[in-house]
Amino acid sequence: MSNKTTKPEEKGFFEKVKETIEEFWDSTKDKAEELKDKAEEKIEEIKEKATAKKPVVAKKASATKAVVTKKADTAVTKAKTAAAGVKARADTKAKVITAKANNEVAAAKKTVTAVKEKATAKAKAITTDAKAKATNVKKAVATKTAKAATTVKKKASAAK
Repeated sequence: MSNKTTKPEEKGFFEKVKETIEEFWDSTKDKAEELKDKAEEKIEEIKEKATAKKPVVAKKASATKAVVTKKADTAVTKAKTAAAGVKARADTKAKVITAKANNEVAAAKKTVTAVKEKATAKAKAITTDAKAKATNVKKAVATKTAKAATTVKKKASAAK
């Protein structure tokens, strides 16, 4: 009979934390890209409107373009900063959890070693005791055998 379970393996805690971090990172990257794309589209729209109007309007459009570009850059910077913060917090949390797990593993190993040492000591004590008892039994059997042999010899001598 097999000891393997038929249930699918569940993801461990660290895999779940890692996936969560990746999801945060991917979503913030996607948002930053979306903001950048929207800013580029807005810039293109402004360019098209600016070329269709008079040169005075073109000056206003370039000013608007600078503002839009600045706002887009600010939004992208904020998104990157937020993503970096989330990633840093997640990395810190993962390190703390890893350290805690390592401490628990070390404690478990110490416990196993202590139990193993106790079992070895107990086994040695039992073995020593058993050897001593076996030696005593052998001596007693040898003594009884010698007495029985002596008795048999005496009876045999007397019977002759």
